[in-house]
Amino acid sequence: MEKVIFHIDVNSAFLSWEAVYRLKEQGGTVDLREIPCAVGGDKSKRRGIILAKSISAKAYGVKTGEPLTDALKKCPGLTVVPAHHGMYKEYSKKFIELLREYTPDVEQYSIDEAFMDMSGMEKLTGDPCAFAHKLKNRISRELGFTVNIGISSNKYLAKMASDFEKPDRVHTLFPSEIPEKMWCLPVSEMLFVGKSTEKELRKLGIYTIGDLAKTDVEILKHHLKKHGEAIWKFANGQDSSLVESVPEGNKGYGNSTTIAFDVTDEDTAKMVLLSLCETVASRLRKDGQRAEVVSVAIKNFELKTVSHQQVMPAPTNITGEIYHTVCRLFDELWDESPIRLLGVYTSKVSREEKGRQMSLFDHTDYEKMEKLDHAVDEIRKKFGSDAIMRASFLDNRKVKNMAGGHPQTKPEQKKEENKNQQNKNWEELC
Repeated sequence: MEKVIFHIDVNSAFLSWEAVYRLKEQGGTVDLREIPCAVGGDKSKRRGIILAKSISAKAYGVKTGEPLTDALKKCPGLTVVPAHHGMYKEYSKKFIELLREYTPDVEQYSIDEAFMDMSGMEKLTGDPCAFAHKLKNRISRELGFTVNIGISSNKYLAKMASDFEKPDRVHTLFPSEIPEKMWCLPVSEMLFVGKSTEKELRKLGIYTIGDLAKTDVEILKHHLKKHGEAIWKFANGQDSSLVESVPEGNKGYGNSTTIAFDVTDEDTAKMVLLSLCETVASRLRKDGQRAEVVSVAIKNFELKTVSHQQVMPAPTNITGEIYHTVCRLFDELWDESPIRLLGVYTSKVSREEKGRQMSLFDHTDYEKMEKLDHAVDEIRKKFGSDAIMRASFLDNRKVKNMAGGHPQTKPEQKKEENKNQQNKNWEELC
């Protein structure tokens, strides 16, 4: 039996969710999706990049990921709204919950994307393409935003299909359709083909996905190693990955922050690092994980990034221990150039608790440090992250406690939901 895989992608997710919130929750009259508009970072804090844009903003040449200043030059009348990542998580949750009403095999690929394994569901849902139209229409009607749905026999082709014409579309890309629908596209349109890979492929005379599919795989392996073989398989529609309904555990934990001013002194830099370590270590403890490798990244005022890492004597999630290592790495790495961004990252994480190697020269009471961290976690969980903090963060206007990542400001969510509307699933769609 041929598999049937859906890939569902929210159209301009952040902008759509901002628009829906303003219209439905705040009683707004302007749909941000219908004017030149973009969701952008805070320019004053140097997080000024475009996160999502409307179709009319795209017509001016505004691109996702470009600096806000460049976007405003292209479109002086661009309406820019700040991001509310906490609210986006709420809409993402509702989106995934709706999909799970039809199959338990739903894999959340990102905050605004998901795969559904609909294999063998034809007797319940009917023709996959017709059902996909009903599904996207229900999402639009109940949640207020549009999606694209790609349908195929594997995940890669389904995702490629969902990237065809947007918005609010359903596309198929089954193996028999590959020569007509996919091989004519530029190789840069392929997933996992970045600029450097595209450059290497062009040197080999490969310009389209069809060119790639017809190239001798040994040539690709010679020039691009395993990646060459992988993209050759994708170009020929081969993908054996499964829809994983249970998310894979984190392979690493990290956090970074773009600083609103150039950091030129060691004390301020280490305050920022302490704030990041607090966040990273608390996440490790929350998931019951310990990290064996700790690393630091520094981006200077010229946007040049350098990093350094160290294997810990024993896997840990203790804030003080991680911070001590981070400071040592920072001292070895920093050349005193003005700092724009700092990051703290951990890897080789596991739940396994390994014993510590005893040392005659280390008299640290790690058990006491662990108990203190867990006590702090419990207080913050109950009363908020600022309920308890280190004295060095008090009245510090430059560096805040628990920094980094996205602001979690969550707009007040509507409490009363239309339950009858939510319950119209199989009856209405099937």
